Amino acid sequence: MKTIGCIVQARMGSKRLPKKVLMKLNNKDSQLRFVIAQLQNCKLIEKIVVATTTLTEDDEIVEFLKKHNIECFRGSSSNVLKRYYQCAKNFSFDVIIRITADNPLIDPTIVDLAIKKFISNSFDYLTNTRKRTFPYGTEVEIFTFSALKKAYKNSTTPFELEHVTPYFYNNPEQFKIFDLVNSKDLSSFRWTVDEINDLNLVKILISKIQKRPILTNDILKILKDEPELIKINQ
Repeated sequence: MKTIGCIVQARMGSKRLPKKVLMKLNNKDSQLRFVIAQLQNCKLIEKIVVATTTLTEDDEIVEFLKKHNIECFRGSSSNVLKRYYQCAKNFSFDVIIRITADNPLIDPTIVDLAIKKFISNSFDYLTNTRKRTFPYGTEVEIFTFSALKKAYKNSTTPFELEHVTPYFYNNPEQFKIFDLVNSKDLSSFRWTVDEINDLNLVKILISKIQKRPILTNDILKILKDEPELIKINQ
């Protein structure tokens, strides 16, 4: 059996919204806690690990993870590809789901759909980020450990090292790649958190939706009923 692990990359040093990953989204949950809570509703993920950096500023993330009994790995701040490779190797993951901590409303049903598609077709790399049809904030990438190892051994540019997966789509002849697309184009919607207006929108959405996990359709219903909310982070 293949070990399916999710690695969430997180750091305190965001340029546009510093320390956003530990900012509160409601009375009790930080952004990072919300990401993990959403992912814990995935039926096909066996283990979730947060991969942060060895920088002192990220000690706060490590303390937070210890408090909540969440697995943590520390690696390079600039070479995120190396951090992913070392983390996946450390936890013996055969299949890696890549999620970023700026997506607190990641939809577990989309992640499970992606995993199912990936496993059943023996892909090397799957993404819903290249052919945009899903909302911003629901990004998922999946790759095998062997593909990750190849990318790690052969990537050279700073862009490849920082963004983890460019080696896959820049060398499509080496990998079996699949672009996951939605039946309806929802790419105009945005609930990722890059700036303060994004954070404000997500806080409002969370306050209006009581059920957990929060799914894409729950958010779309709110935005349909209250379309003025869309303008908050436009």
